[in-house]
Amino acid sequence: MVHEPFWTPPAKHADIVLPATTTMERNDIGAAELSRFWIAMHQVVPPFQQARNDFDIFSELADRLGFGAEYHQNRDEMGWLRHMYDGARKQALEAGFDPPDFDTFWASDKYEFPADEGPTTLFADFRAGAALKTPSGRIELVSEKIRSFGYPDCPAHPAWLEPAEWLGGPLARRFPLHLLSHQPATRLHSQLDHASLSRQTKIRDREPIQLSVEDANDRGLVDGDVVRVFNDRGAFLAGVRICTTLMTGVVQIATGAWYDPAEPGVPGSLDKHGNPNVVTLDKGTSRLSQGSTAQTCLVEVEKYDDPPTVTAFELPVILRV
Repeated sequence: MVHEPFWTPPAKHADIVLPATTTMERNDIGAAELSRFWIAMHQVVPPFQQARNDFDIFSELADRLGFGAEYHQNRDEMGWLRHMYDGARKQALEAGFDPPDFDTFWASDKYEFPADEGPTTLFADFRAGAALKTPSGRIELVSEKIRSFGYPDCPAHPAWLEPAEWLGGPLARRFPLHLLSHQPATRLHSQLDHASLSRQTKIRDREPIQLSVEDANDRGLVDGDVVRVFNDRGAFLAGVRICTTLMTGVVQIATGAWYDPAEPGVPGSLDKHGNPNVVTLDKGTSRLSQGSTAQTCLVEVEKYDDPPTVTAFELPVILRV
């Protein structure tokens, strides 16, 4: 038996599935660079059935492969939390703060850094005469370091470079819609796409795609239709949602719908559920930065009659030996 919360789409194609614990089933520390708090995240419930902490899973795999000591350094979950906390505490003490020792912190649930007094001035140290960490020590509008790389797609200064795909380019004659893929409001990326909150937003079991009134009318589409969204890289199905505030020539779909190919294992297979990854560019913004180019994507949309059944949330077949 598979417990659904521990199953993710790759499990359908995996030879071995190692169920990992959720946040509520393990201990951790919550901290962020700009946060005023260190939070002791205590385990709330024991792991479900055979689920184990990710760290324990990889530690045992490392042991079996012969380099366990190098990986876990003979520390368990709490040992690593203590080790990381002690290192961060040392830096905080050197910076003039006074966080408690680990045992006191863990028992008190949190440590709160004192609030800054007064407004923060951007580049205050620089304005006071301190140099920046640049070759010249100044704000640089042109970087000779970047110029020395000689990258044609990353000049030394801010510049407009024609995108690989955009509505002003020749490819727009074949694919006249600019696809935007935003973060979903009903899940985190692809996490919990199988949950009721996310599934309630689906249209005929598929991820909704928004079109302007003009673009929908030009293609004979109405709310609730299923459409094929495609370009030369691939295609996916989605449910139509007409939007009065979307710019003509632009369509929009959330990321994270679980990939559901009509023919698993076949490159270029139609995704039945609405995952935009099958049509977006698989390249970085430049040779230097390697940022995401998911928003640089042209597609066409057409009505799709008699769409196949979505099977994204069906549990994989488990063979027990």
